[in-house]
Amino acid sequence: MASKEDKAADAKRNTLRAGPDAEGQFGLFGGRFVAETLMPLILDLETAYEAAKNDPAFQAELTNLLLHYGGRPSPLYYAERLTEHFRDIARDAGGTGGAKIYFKRDELNHTGSHKINNCLGQIQLARRMGKTRIIAETGAGQHGVAVATVCARFGLPCEIYMGATDVARQAPNVARMHMLGAKVNPVTAGAGTLKDAMNEALRDWVTNVRDTYYLIGTAAGPHPYPAMVRDFQAIIGNEVREQMMEREGRLPDTLVACIGGGSNAIGLFHPFLDDEGVAIYGVEAGGHGVEVENGHAASMSGGSPGVLHGNRTYLLQDAEGQILEGHSISAGLDYPGVGPEHAWLKDTGRVNYVPITDKEALEAFQLSAKLEGIIPALEPSHALAWVTKLAPTLPQDNILVMNMCGRGDKDVFAVAGYLGIKL
Repeated sequence: MASKEDKAADAKRNTLRAGPDAEGQFGLFGGRFVAETLMPLILDLETAYEAAKNDPAFQAELTNLLLHYGGRPSPLYYAERLTEHFRDIARDAGGTGGAKIYFKRDELNHTGSHKINNCLGQIQLARRMGKTRIIAETGAGQHGVAVATVCARFGLPCEIYMGATDVARQAPNVARMHMLGAKVNPVTAGAGTLKDAMNEALRDWVTNVRDTYYLIGTAAGPHPYPAMVRDFQAIIGNEVREQMMEREGRLPDTLVACIGGGSNAIGLFHPFLDDEGVAIYGVEAGGHGVEVENGHAASMSGGSPGVLHGNRTYLLQDAEGQILEGHSISAGLDYPGVGPEHAWLKDTGRVNYVPITDKEALEAFQLSAKLEGIIPALEPSHALAWVTKLAPTLPQDNILVMNMCGRGDKDVFAVAGYLGIKL
């Protein structure tokens, strides 16, 4: 007869949702590659998070905040005109396909994206740990706005590190962070994008270890951040399961989400990883094309395994292991790495990761605006561009859910410039 320990091991091997292991690894990926100065903080954070997860008072307070402050649950919206559009494309090609399209409307959350889900969880954790100063990095500014918001809500000072390039192209979100009382530090090193901002935030954390909490926004970084951010974002997929059962009486057939570091995607995907009948797609930033050196930010389609920002994952790097800058029209997707759980899901084959170019994302941006009256952020526009390719090839009874993880207010001026619209 199998022992209790053997059964536990078998159960872990039979589920894709049990990770990471005790060392914070998803297969070969993840882990804790940090300076010795930071290791005690990382271990304290892990202990504090494990205690909070099992504390009913913590969970009750978080649920209350998500409901009454964050705006959850976000709607599950049937995109009827887009569905008909894709069916017309299928008919014109002589087919009978065209999946039924739903959007998970996380752009309707307070602050305009899924980022608030994680920030409400981590700010509660920081307060439990007695931290009195918050730092964060941001790319598109959505995470920075969410951090500044929760710091204002709980009266904690915060500093946001943001690449100078991103400061210029995401000016509306920079203004929001200032209005919310945050100090925004433009980072001029490197290409002035998310990678460089994360470097500076880590330097700040090493210097101010006693009182400072680093509120990481994506499912990357040293353990326990990838698992912790995933857990806070899994509310997206959990709501989809419940809402889809109410609307259609069954689970969806297909899930699609964009991938930078990968927090919105892993939040949608994770509750469905053990449902073998659900096909899952993560959409990377293909920029000018994955064949163009330094012309994209598709770390899984065009990168290789390495170590960056405290974890082992797929990275854009040269033959000597030097990190490449990468490129994307979307400031939220031009990170040269990806969360380690995504790297593991790629290698196991559970999730399909595909690139979408800047041009394709811009076309999808306009399609959503004109057919559904929804102006998406450039990040989920990448996911929609893949839906545009995929949906006409699927049967009409295939139910597809795409996470509309951010709204496009921040991108209006940038897109107008790309499209030659005079303001």
